[in-house]
Amino acid sequence: MATLDRNHGEAIASTAPSTLPALYDQHYRSMVKLASMYVDDRETAEEVVQDAFAELLAGTYHIEPGREAPYLRKMVLNGSRSLLRKRRVRRLHTPDDPGLVAAAEETGVARSERERILQAVRRLPEKQAAVIILRYYLDLSEADIAETLGIARGSVKSHAHRGLAKLEKLLGPGDREEGR
Repeated sequence: MATLDRNHGEAIASTAPSTLPALYDQHYRSMVKLASMYVDDRETAEEVVQDAFAELLAGTYHIEPGREAPYLRKMVLNGSRSLLRKRRVRRLHTPDDPGLVAAAEETGVARSERERILQAVRRLPEKQAAVIILRYYLDLSEADIAETLGIARGSVKSHAHRGLAKLEKLLGPGDREEGR
């Protein structure tokens, strides 16, 4: 069946469904390669190509004999660009993921526990409290703590050991790690 191309005035033939399997076998891989240059993964590229073949099968496209491959390439390019446009629009209009938000109870319990630990640290002798805070809350090294407090590194170790032992008595044995 030949019809007239309104844009060019040339005779063109419709793509017969019987030629599609041969077209698929001959051009599928190169079309996937083409699509993958635009989209980010092979699976999406395969979907774009499959959509193009499905459109050819379902549509009433009139393609010049011998021009099927260029026409199919154009369909794949347009499908890839369309997919990228849709993604871009979706990203622009999708609100940022708020992430996981702790329940009010969890926040309250954590705040309460932190306050309990802080109260226990405040009950320690001044140097022990300072060493515990500098080491476990500010994550300073023994050398940095010694320099900050103007004491020897060995004293830092002694104050930390005695301070942790007192915290364990004040808080109970299970809470020692939470103070770190």
